[in-house]
Amino acid sequence: MTVAAATRVADALRAEGGLLADALLDTPQIPADDPQFGRRAAAGPRSAQDPATVAAVIEAVHEGHLLHHGRSRLLDTADRDLALLAGDRLYALGLDWLAATGDMEAVRELADLIGLCARAQAEQHPQLAAAAWEAAVAAIGWGSTVQLADAKAAIASDAPGAVADLAGEARRITSDGTSPD
Repeated sequence: MTVAAATRVADALRAEGGLLADALLDTPQIPADDPQFGRRAAAGPRSAQDPATVAAVIEAVHEGHLLHHGRSRLLDTADRDLALLAGDRLYALGLDWLAATGDMEAVRELADLIGLCARAQAEQHPQLAAAAWEAAVAAIGWGSTVQLADAKAAIASDAPGAVADLAGEARRITSDGTSPD
């Protein structure tokens, strides 16, 4: 998580006031191995018009995901009920910010990401969550492909190898440096 994205997310929660604003940490606790999903999605050509918003959107949703699993970078998560509510609020905040850009394709990608991460958690399948994040970064930053959509459909039908296919296509998209056709 970049400092700018963290600040934007924290400022939004602070402006809303209430319990979430009160639970904000004085300083974001960003680990050295943070995956930087927002920065990476913002680096793609689809994000060129407003990379700062894309980074903040992705990091708000990632923070929501982390709150659901008790590892917040921005909030004190001692109260698990509050952490779950905060996670839901950050999912909604990220989706709202992205919808405001008018990029409905990216909104659908974020919705897919949230659904895939929920499934991964329910099935205790961390590789699925990791592949879903990589796919979302690729699709939002560079654009989706037929292969990415097919891999998501294959996951929905429990096809063997689908998670690896999703991760592989996401890596291909972001390593090409070009937008998919």
